[in-house]
Amino acid sequence: MTSTCQDSTASRQRKGRQNPQSPSHDVNAITKRTVKKGAVPRCTPNLSEIKKKGKMKKLSQPVEEDLVMGLQGLDLNPEVKVMIGTGLVFDEQLNDFHCLWDDSYPENPERLHAIKEQLIQEGLVDRCVCFPARVAEKEELMLVHSPEYIDLMETTQYMNEGELRILASTYDSVYLHPNSFICACLASGSVLRLVDAVLGAEIRNGMAIIRPPGHHAQRDLMGGYCMFNHVAVAARYAQRKHHIKRVLIVDWDVHHGQGTQFMFDQDPSVLYFSIHRYEQGRFWPHLQASNWSAIGCGQGQGYNINIPWNQVGMRDADYIAAFLHILLPVASEFQPQLVLVAAGFDALQGDPKGEMAATPAGFAQLTHLLMGMAGGKLILSLEGGYNLQSLARGVSASLHTLLGDPCPMLESPGAPCQSAQASVSCTLEALEPFWEVLVNTVDSTEEDNEAGDNWDERQEEGEGPLGATSLPVLTWPTLQHRTGLVYDQRMMSHCNLWDNHHPETPQRILRIMCHLEELGLAARCLHLPVRPATDAELLTCHSAQYVERLRATETMKSRELHREGANFDSIYICPSTFTCAQLATGAVCRLVEAVLSGEVLNGIALVRPPGHHAEHDAACGFCFFNSVAVAARHAQAIRGTALRILIVDWDIHHGNGTQHIFENDPSVLYMSLHRYDRGTFFPMGDEGSSKHVGLAEGMGFTVNVAWNGPRMGDADYLAAWHRLVLPIAYEHVSDCQVSDPVRQPVVGDSNDS
Repeated sequence: MTSTCQDSTASRQRKGRQNPQSPSHDVNAITKRTVKKGAVPRCTPNLSEIKKKGKMKKLSQPVEEDLVMGLQGLDLNPEVKVMIGTGLVFDEQLNDFHCLWDDSYPENPERLHAIKEQLIQEGLVDRCVCFPARVAEKEELMLVHSPEYIDLMETTQYMNEGELRILASTYDSVYLHPNSFICACLASGSVLRLVDAVLGAEIRNGMAIIRPPGHHAQRDLMGGYCMFNHVAVAARYAQRKHHIKRVLIVDWDVHHGQGTQFMFDQDPSVLYFSIHRYEQGRFWPHLQASNWSAIGCGQGQGYNINIPWNQVGMRDADYIAAFLHILLPVASEFQPQLVLVAAGFDALQGDPKGEMAATPAGFAQLTHLLMGMAGGKLILSLEGGYNLQSLARGVSASLHTLLGDPCPMLESPGAPCQSAQASVSCTLEALEPFWEVLVNTVDSTEEDNEAGDNWDERQEEGEGPLGATSLPVLTWPTLQHRTGLVYDQRMMSHCNLWDNHHPETPQRILRIMCHLEELGLAARCLHLPVRPATDAELLTCHSAQYVERLRATETMKSRELHREGANFDSIYICPSTFTCAQLATGAVCRLVEAVLSGEVLNGIALVRPPGHHAEHDAACGFCFFNSVAVAARHAQAIRGTALRILIVDWDIHHGNGTQHIFENDPSVLYMSLHRYDRGTFFPMGDEGSSKHVGLAEGMGFTVNVAWNGPRMGDADYLAAWHRLVLPIAYEHVSDCQVSDPVRQPVVGDSNDS
């Protein structure tokens, strides 16, 4: 495969990661650990062991240095102002131009009128921080455009209709109006105003609802309704004025933004990602440079990413797959400090130009996926979109998401089609030499033009978008409280009577709560009262005999408690253990009730003892009742149906209990990311291996990401998240997600390494 401007001598040189890497480890050199979880050897060390400890201390210094560097990158100062609010620029002056010689021209003032009506109808304008548009100065436009071109555009203010028509005919797909220049300057200035507000910590994110669009404009050429390239100007402006080093530009307009690509294709400080209709060059702008093989030139090789769609009818699943498999992994390695989106909505179902089948809910999901980058510094700049209803609803969905509203459920997104998979595979193969995160991700896929085309099948089944005239109406819950918090200090009474240094200490949840209060996070949550789990709730996952066995420990004496704890694996029991385990499980059930009733949108339960090791009839690994499993069954009981539930378990230890409880059940998708060490890490054995995928009807609904070694870092977890967790979760389309972060794997945890 060839790439535009590709230097054969440098094509295999991979770009270095942005962050320093930890030293490599031999995953085969794994020492056998004791069976007990968190157990500490108590033998007296001899001289050789003392020397060995000294040597290990020296070797651990890089670990401590990594920890210090990581903490320095976190802003944990409670005095720092939390950026809140979504900026919005919407100015009526931007409607002061239209095509003088063609009233049916698709780029017209009605586009913004439709958007305004939709946003007012949904009450979104009042929820935003509104900024007036400002005019971009010539010096700002010159960051990406030539002064001669700007001067020429300025003269259009004084031309008559005939002169404007003659000049417009020298460009591709444009019209000119005496007000085109000032409106284009206002459009660029609108995005710059949001850049100042976001990078100046006035707001968290923003959207510029502007026209004319901009992403087709080149250094000295108009094109595709565009005069000035707004996102390109904004990227350079952010770098020059705000000293931003790395900018990500995402272009999801159905047309390729060739203007933006040409401006940055030699620049490694700007990562440009475009996903667009191509059809082997038959779709506008009809350029080979719009294909996957155009990856940038010189120092910019690998920093230009094109995902060309070679058929119409692409759906949400296709767009989401491109984001998960290419954009998010590369962006996580690139580490942008600002994300700009050329936000065209002509890929929505019903658009006459795009002929695609994406939905407003799908664009809400895409917006949400971008919000985790660059510390949330995200700006959307309107580009295309020519079906007024689709355009208005697409803008509304993205703005809802920027404001923090939950993404609407996707209607059976399914898997990406074969043509989309082929396009993604070709792009991956072209980029693989330049990004470490993409190593070994390329599947052996046939060329795109040989891929099976299931578009005809969709049309025959009556599922094609071209015949559909209406989009589903989305509902957006608006609540006073978004996040619930469950915490009860009574759960601290569960303690180890024989070992004051046991890792599962009562202070764990207290320290977390104190930290949340210091950061001001606890005050922003709705505090929910804790209740104990009922016997009926516990019996959905545990046997009656086991529940009564634990209840009996409330009246046992110290020696009996010690003996009973020894009957289980890595367990201690005290007189208050049963009550605390009841409270912990009931707390998670209470949170589920609050979410399903609409009292809150999401929440966190600070509970102990933990639960994910607890089996149907046995305590295990500090766990007595499987709180997440019981909560999942409680959610299904509330709804009265086999509610589809996703359980994500990122505790460093495999949740053997949770897996066993649901391994036959296709209504619960259990996904665990854990240290495995080929079965030598607690809970030992092969239950946590990747080969265990469920049983009977639950086959495929157990997913184990088993780490065979220590020191797995952010890049490893993100890779698993992008390549496995999110793609499967999107296909599962769960009605409820439950995460089980019993103890996250962090640098410095002696039990997790």
